[in-house]
Amino acid sequence: MKRIGIIGAGRFGYSLAESLASHGAEVILIDQDREKIQTLSEFVTKAIEGDVTNIRTLQDAGFNECDVVVIAIGSNLEGSIMATVHCKKLEVPLVVAKANSDVHGEILKRVGADKVIYPNRDCAKNLSRTLLSKGNVDLFAISDDFNIAEIDVPDSIKNKTLSEANVRKLYGVTVLCVRRLAADPEDPRTVIVPTADDMILPEDKLLVFGPVKKIDAIAQDAQ
Repeated sequence: MKRIGIIGAGRFGYSLAESLASHGAEVILIDQDREKIQTLSEFVTKAIEGDVTNIRTLQDAGFNECDVVVIAIGSNLEGSIMATVHCKKLEVPLVVAKANSDVHGEILKRVGADKVIYPNRDCAKNLSRTLLSKGNVDLFAISDDFNIAEIDVPDSIKNKTLSEANVRKLYGVTVLCVRRLAADPEDPRTVIVPTADDMILPEDKLLVFGPVKKIDAIAQDAQ
């Protein structure tokens, strides 16, 4: 019997959990909504109320022992990205992530999702777009005012810890994760969610979230 983890109990995650449980699958579900967790606990194997962006919470819940994990949170972009990264770090064999747009899906693939699904693809296509930005940066438009971007590391923060770099204060953006060169350059980059004490290396790629103007500024410094 497969053990399937579901992160997020919105409409999609809720329906998926019901369907899988009805077919006899072992289902572990986590969400921050206590009411949904109480309802779903009646028919899934385990339902946990908790923070899906905390890797320890996912590990303690048993997601590291799942054959498949479905990231079913679409509206919380930061949450879905971090949950995807954590599941890959926990060595889940197959990570399936829900995306609300092509742009969101591209980001999820870049941070390690094995498969991306688009339950609302027809609507999402009207919202997704990719923009060109100043500097050496891959930019993913989230709204008119905010973007997620992959950038090179500016000289001012190379070889500093995330705490020392103080990127949020210096540039007004949030570092979501780091894509780091593998020991073998032919291998894909390793994706990590950095802690305050993690060093930012010169060859890293930073996935950052923030206002368009702020991202343009840090991209300029990274040239």
